[in-house]
Amino acid sequence: MLFLLITMMFARIAYSQEQAYYPDPDPLIQKRIEEWKDLKFGLLMHWGPYSQWGIVESWSICPEDVSWATGARIAKDSVSDYFTYLKNYENLKSSFNPVKFDPQRWAKAASDAGMKYVVFTTKHHDGFCMFDTKTTDYKVTDPACPFSANAKADVTKEIFNAFRNENMWVGAYFSKPDWHSQYYWWNRFPPLDRNVNYPIKHYPDRWKKFVDYTYSQIDELVSNYGKLDILWLDGGWVRKKTEDEEKQAMADAFRVYGFGVNAISQDINMPRLAKLARAKQPQLIIVDRDVPGEQQNYLTPEQHIPDLGLPYPWETCMTMGNSWSYVPNDVYKPTAEIIKKLVDIVSKGGNYLLNIGPSPEGEFDTVAYQRLEEIGKWMKMNSEAIYSTGMYKVFGEGENIRFTQSKDGKTIYVFLLEIPDEKLLLQKLNPSKNAKITMLGSKQRLKWKSDANGTEIRLPITVVNIGKYARVLKVSE
Repeated sequence: MLFLLITMMFARIAYSQEQAYYPDPDPLIQKRIEEWKDLKFGLLMHWGPYSQWGIVESWSICPEDVSWATGARIAKDSVSDYFTYLKNYENLKSSFNPVKFDPQRWAKAASDAGMKYVVFTTKHHDGFCMFDTKTTDYKVTDPACPFSANAKADVTKEIFNAFRNENMWVGAYFSKPDWHSQYYWWNRFPPLDRNVNYPIKHYPDRWKKFVDYTYSQIDELVSNYGKLDILWLDGGWVRKKTEDEEKQAMADAFRVYGFGVNAISQDINMPRLAKLARAKQPQLIIVDRDVPGEQQNYLTPEQHIPDLGLPYPWETCMTMGNSWSYVPNDVYKPTAEIIKKLVDIVSKGGNYLLNIGPSPEGEFDTVAYQRLEEIGKWMKMNSEAIYSTGMYKVFGEGENIRFTQSKDGKTIYVFLLEIPDEKLLLQKLNPSKNAKITMLGSKQRLKWKSDANGTEIRLPITVVNIGKYARVLKVSE
C-alpha cells in the first residue's frame, strides 16, 4: 500500500508540472489533434477474461510486490504458488462467455451521455486479445474460448462498429508489453517484474520476434477494423532508453523495490511503427503513454486532474468506480462529482476519458447506466459550454467557479459548481458594457453591473432552480 501511495504522489507531482512535449510535425496530425480536443468527453473500457474473477486487470500475474497485484492474487482462492495461479488465470479463456454482450446499448448510452469517443482495451498487459488476431491463440475468437461460437465473438469489431454508428470516434487501447508472449516473458526464465524477463542484448533475435509480433498485431488493428481514430499505447516501460537512463532506472528500482529490475532499453522503434500504422490510417492520433517524443500526441494524467492545467494536449483518464476493470458491487462516483470533474478538466483545456468496466456477462452495471443517463440530461442543457471551447484567461475562481470560452472569444461560460447566492460577484470576469448574461436553460436576461470590485450578477430563484449539479452562465459579447 505504501508503494501505491508513493507512486500516486509522484504521479500527482509530475502531472502538476509541465513535462516535455514534442508536437507531431505532420500538419494533418496537428489538425486532427485540435479536432480531438473539441470532443472533450470520452469512454474508456477495460474488459477481458479477468472480469470473471472481479479482480484488477492483468496485474495479478505480475510478480512485483505491489498491492494491486499481490492483493488480487492472494484473494483469489488463496493460491500461494505463483505458477499455479498464472495457469489458472490464463485458463480463464476457457470460461469467458459474455452472452449478454450488447455494444449497441453501450454506444447509445455513451452517446446520450454526451461522450464523443471511445477507447477500448483490444489487448491488456496479460496478452489476451479481444480481437481476431492471427498471431496467437490467446484470444477471444479461439475455439477454446466458448464465446468464439457467438456471432459477436470479435468484440473489438462489434464495439467499433456500434460506436461509429453513433458518430463517435473509436480508439484502440493496446498494451506494448505482453506477459503471455514467449517473446516477452520467455519460460526459460521466471518473470521478476513487469519487464521483459531475458537480457535483450544476449538474445536479440528473440526480441526482434517480439517486435515483429507487436507490429503484426497493430497492423491487424489498423487494417481490419475500419477507420481508427486513436491508437492508445500503454506500458511506457517498453521504450528506447539511453545508457544513462538505464542506469537511473536501475538505481530507482533499488530505491523503490529493494532489488534491481530489468531496466534495459526495450526499443520497438516507435517512429517506424507510427509510420507503418499511418500508411493505412493517415489521420491516426498515436498516444505512446509516458514516453516523451513525437509519438505521444497527447499526455494522459491517470486518476488525476492537473492543478493548473497543462500547456499541451492532454486527457485525464479516470474510473467511474474504484476499479478499472469489473469488480462486483463496485462503488461508482456520484453524478455531481463526475460532472464537476468534467467541468474542471475542460476549464483547464483537457479532455475527460471516463472508464467503465463491463461485467463477465458483457453488461454495464445498472448504476453505471444511471450515471450516464443523468450526465446526459445535464449535457443536453449545458453542452455548448463544453464542446469546442477553449480556456478563458483564467480557468476559475476558487473551488466552485470555472470558466470556458468560445473559440472566437465572444462568448464566455461561467460554471457554478455549487448553488449560488442571489448576488454573485466574479472578480475575474469583465464583460463589455453591452454584454448579455443568461443562464443556460433559460431565456431570461440577467441584471449585472461591474465596478472596481468585479462583476456582480443578480440570480433570481427561478433561474437558480434551473437544472442541477452545475449551473452555467452564458456571457455573450
